[in-house]
Amino acid sequence: MALPIEDYGIIGDLHTVALVGRDGSIDWLCLPRFDSGACFAKLLGNEDNGSWRLAPKGATLATHRHYRGETLVLESEFVTDEGTVRIIDCMPIRQQHPEVVRLVEGVRGTVTMEMRLTIRFGYGQIVPWVRRTNGTLTAIAGPDALSLWTTVETMGSDMSTVAEFTVTEGQTVPFSLAWYPASDTPPRPVDAIYAIEDTEQWWQEWVSQCTYQGEYRDAVVRSLITLKALTYAPTGGIVAAPTTSLPEALGRGRNWDYRFCWLRDATLTLESLMRGGFYQEAMAWRRWLLRAVAGDPSQMQIMYGAGGERRLDEWEVDWLEGYEGARPVRIGNAAAGQFQLDVYGEVMSALFESVQPGDPESQPAWDLQCALLAYLESGWREPDDGIWEVRGPRRHFTHSKVMAWVAFDRAIRTVENHDVDGPVERWRAIRKEIHDQVCEQGFDAKMGSFTQFYGSQQLDASLLMIPLVGFLPATDPRMRGTIEAIERELVEGDFVIRYRCVDSGEVDGLPGDEGAFLACSFWLADCLSLLGRDHDARRLLDRLLDLRNDLGLLSEEYDPVAGRLVGNFPQAFSHVSLVNSVAKISGHDKPTIDHVFRGLARQAMTHARPTGPARRHMSMTSAGPMLRDLAGQAGIRQPSVPAATSRSRPTKKRAVQRGVPRKVASKKAVPAKKAVPAKKTVPAKKAAKRVASAMNTVKLTATTKKAAPTKKAAPTKKATPASTSAKKAAPAGKRQ
Repeated sequence: MALPIEDYGIIGDLHTVALVGRDGSIDWLCLPRFDSGACFAKLLGNEDNGSWRLAPKGATLATHRHYRGETLVLESEFVTDEGTVRIIDCMPIRQQHPEVVRLVEGVRGTVTMEMRLTIRFGYGQIVPWVRRTNGTLTAIAGPDALSLWTTVETMGSDMSTVAEFTVTEGQTVPFSLAWYPASDTPPRPVDAIYAIEDTEQWWQEWVSQCTYQGEYRDAVVRSLITLKALTYAPTGGIVAAPTTSLPEALGRGRNWDYRFCWLRDATLTLESLMRGGFYQEAMAWRRWLLRAVAGDPSQMQIMYGAGGERRLDEWEVDWLEGYEGARPVRIGNAAAGQFQLDVYGEVMSALFESVQPGDPESQPAWDLQCALLAYLESGWREPDDGIWEVRGPRRHFTHSKVMAWVAFDRAIRTVENHDVDGPVERWRAIRKEIHDQVCEQGFDAKMGSFTQFYGSQQLDASLLMIPLVGFLPATDPRMRGTIEAIERELVEGDFVIRYRCVDSGEVDGLPGDEGAFLACSFWLADCLSLLGRDHDARRLLDRLLDLRNDLGLLSEEYDPVAGRLVGNFPQAFSHVSLVNSVAKISGHDKPTIDHVFRGLARQAMTHARPTGPARRHMSMTSAGPMLRDLAGQAGIRQPSVPAATSRSRPTKKRAVQRGVPRKVASKKAVPAKKAVPAKKTVPAKKAAKRVASAMNTVKLTATTKKAAPTKKAAPTKKATPASTSAKKAAPAGKRQ
């Protein structure tokens, strides 16, 4: 049986994520990318559906776990009667093959350990064929293959691979699991200690770019690391969560696949990344957005695959019993075919917030925006499925109309603030028409609040977005009444539910209820702050931060009755909302495009960025050439910049001793660099002024920086046999 959701942590390689339990078991892992079939699916089933457990044999007295500083390297410490042992887990930043590296380290005494590897491809269904070759175990089924390398002796038992060994103080025992196409040869194993050090260094260097230095910094940085972990590096797309079918209510059927990219998250995600100073990631997300929505505006979807895929067909996995019995388990998401007006506003707002003067793609992007608005000029009048993707009848949802207003508002502001053309007067007339209609038909005078849809008397937490997008100020009597009504009717145990569900499914076409929606709870905190109720806003914010698990992670929802996190985990929308709410309530200004230019300039001109596989996650043109091109166009003389040098680690390969646990001295973690807060500037309208401002505030002397090395493979020569050496190769075709 799977653990409570809050008992899991994550490791990832910017292509996929593994969920690691407090008990040392990896219970969910899709390879080679987020939406691939899971080879470990115990999370949604049982032991026979695949997992990889590495833990002390017998009872554990206590378990402590944490990430190594501001990284995604996870350490779990187990205290037993025999002593104490530490397990270090990570997924090295991918260069070719996805890998999971686990290192057992003796801390005190001599501890007996157990390892059980149960591989089940195809979401826990397909048992692979297993064999050993040169000390490496390989498991193959169809197009998928995994290879396991370790220094300890393993054997087959009940369709699993098991091992028992001891580790004493100062000793280390490595495990490396790699995925590869079944038609290829297995990759060479990596040195686990080196891979962990390299992964830790990569994350430290990435976090060093963070410019946020305000209150709750630990929570903000952990949320930004989580967003980075949910980023699909080849395209810049950010998935909503790495899991599917974790229920919104325990034991019920509100279970959905969240391993895709939602357009509704676009604006808030961009804002959170820019608040943290991660401009490269923000611009990569913008470019993914432009590619995904390109085409016929009437065919724009609410979500896409991480690579921009449109076919997300939904089907049910009947051989998985579901998380704590919550069925069905769904793969794919039928909501991709729904019509939602709000996504047009989200896309227009995101592109407005991230417009780049002088960018050669800016005119094609604007042409696309104009095409979207041409469709929306009539499309906004249609009923839709709403932000919550209800599976009931289409309605005129108030939030959807507000976001249609946002689409025209941002287009008008783009024309007013930037050198582009558009039918502004027509857009202004439509904007006013939408505003008047929402205030007339979406507001109930008797209730004193806006309603979920026209003519209803139901509330909806999405109405909290009205002041956050600028439709009405929070202090407007109609909006104040709405906020207070939501506090009375939609708050349970301090947290906000999206709307009142009924077993008949009348509201959203689904039976049963759900937990409190964490993003909506953050929106309420934002609205309370806008009303001047700072004490209430901070109290709610603190309560929300208390819901994070011991590793700083949040799911989609919270069950106030059971006192548990529910829904897919970890949830990008929850962490995005956390970052933005903390920044707003702490008084940090919203980042502007001027911050983007200055941030990119600082990164380009004060850092010697290494190239190669370790930097392939940067899916956009670097800021240096862009700024220099703009400066040249504006006739600005650029100061000379000394050529940067880079140093790499020694090329001597580390030997991997088979059969003998290694004894290594513990190393002190290298602290992340202190980020430089961004200075306030006055946004410039012209490219020349913008570039000049950036040039004048950036130190132009390039600094020497260590290059991120490529991972080193373990040598393939056969080591001296020992008591823990691998057994003779099993006959080909033997099942695991």
